[in-house]
Amino acid sequence: MNKYPEYIEVAGKKLKINTDFRIALKCDDIYRDTTIGSFEKTLAIIYLLLGNDGLDNSEHSEEMLKLIVKYLQCGKDNESTDNEEPSMNFKQDEGYIKASFMSDYGINLDKVEMHWWCFYDLLKGLTENSILNRVRMIREEPLSGKKGKERERWEKAKKQVELKREKTERELELDKYWEEQLKMRR
Repeated sequence: MNKYPEYIEVAGKKLKINTDFRIALKCDDIYRDTTIGSFEKTLAIIYLLLGNDGLDNSEHSEEMLKLIVKYLQCGKDNESTDNEEPSMNFKQDEGYIKASFMSDYGINLDKVEMHWWCFYDLLKGLTENSILNRVRMIREEPLSGKKGKERERWEKAKKQVELKREKTERELELDKYWEEQLKMRR
């Protein structure tokens, strides 16, 4: 069995990684946040995972970032494509994830320390009967070929568990603009 990484090595210097799965999930939140600029995202993720040691080695930030991305992808190349519709979102599915870990493994994620890679391995190993995987199955079920009442049932089920689309930076700017316009008219 492979040991999960605890350090990355940048320019001959070992930097300790904060391996707690919650930190990796926070990095995912930051990465997906359209209100944060890319430079700020980079600094925040480096700080969360490597602390001040990471920030103090900023002259090697490009190499560091490549290693961080590899760490966050559990040592694998990115398997999904941007065109693929996701069937899970760590933030939106938090309750389903917690319930699934409790039912499949007896693990209370609020009370356990766990390495990010271990968390991810367990997440991938959830049974098909786990609530998370049942929700994902509904999200992934194609509607083509379904007619009448069956289609209506599937559409209703999909609507109940659909992932909320995150707004783009431009959409957020437009929301702000229209809110200001409405305030001026009052």
